[in-house]
Amino acid sequence: MTPHSRKILKFKQNKRAYWSTVLFAIIFLTTLFAELIANEKPLIIFFQGDIYTPVFTDYPETVFGGEFETIADYKDPYVRELISKNGWAIWPLIEYHYQTINLALKSPAPSPPDTHNILGTDDQGRDVLARLIYGIRISVLFGLSLTVLSSIIGIIAGAIQGYYGGWIDLAFQRFIEIWFSLPTLYMLIILASLVEPNFWWLLGFLLLFSWSSLVGVVRAEFLRTRQLGYVKAAHALGVKDHIIMWRHILPNAVVATVTMLPFILTGSITTLTSLDFLGFGLPPGSPSLGELLAQGKANLQAPWLGLTAFFTLAILLSLLIFIFEGIRDALDPHMKGDINAGN
Repeated sequence: MTPHSRKILKFKQNKRAYWSTVLFAIIFLTTLFAELIANEKPLIIFFQGDIYTPVFTDYPETVFGGEFETIADYKDPYVRELISKNGWAIWPLIEYHYQTINLALKSPAPSPPDTHNILGTDDQGRDVLARLIYGIRISVLFGLSLTVLSSIIGIIAGAIQGYYGGWIDLAFQRFIEIWFSLPTLYMLIILASLVEPNFWWLLGFLLLFSWSSLVGVVRAEFLRTRQLGYVKAAHALGVKDHIIMWRHILPNAVVATVTMLPFILTGSITTLTSLDFLGFGLPPGSPSLGELLAQGKANLQAPWLGLTAFFTLAILLSLLIFIFEGIRDALDPHMKGDINAGN
């Protein structure tokens, strides 16, 4: 059995981590196809012998026999009747986009859960389940992007500090102390007053202050490992520094790095949620877990709003923690498993 196979088998034997991975993968992959699951537009329309895909292409109402050149409103009973007379349509599982306002509510918004809105609606009459699906996708993609980018920068910075040491290490440490003493929230408030924050603005801004999480552990591992005999031998043989750092030292820092990743990822998701809750995150109207929490706080008479956001965050963050615990244990050579070497 190869070392990689042993690590995979060791991860699978951790049932909590394995099933957390399966459940998280199902949730995340489902949200990646949010437009095909929750949308106010039909997936496919067969009309007078032609096939149309409104999810991917906008069609004017006149295409289906209407009177206006504007984009067809498929929630309009008139348009639906035109389509049903001369064809048929396949609708998504949830017939609401995250921006769709349900104008046929039986009670004032926010309305409680019913057969049309399984998790109810928010204070603007928008379907909570549809916004939840889109919101999970944005939160996870934001968290993964910020984690990957900040980890790359942090690992490179820590490796350079630990490997070369001396004045490079000293100067870098002083820079980190000064840079990360800046008030991030106040700077974000100033940024929000200058430009309208969006996904990429927030990602770039938070990346400036989130890359230091791995610097310390990677730096410590490089400072320790660079004194070992095989590293000194490789250096004496003329092996280039970047090869020594990549092949001989960095693998020793993998376990320590993986140990920190769940905190970075969960921190990234909760940071975006917090900013949206405070009103300094994504643009108004964007599907967001933080915005849903804010609505729950503002509408205590509608407990389904706050409870939905709370349980979603609790489940997502718990799954991520369990997954990375399993990865850490699988990569750690000092952790004993149940793997039989003869298998």
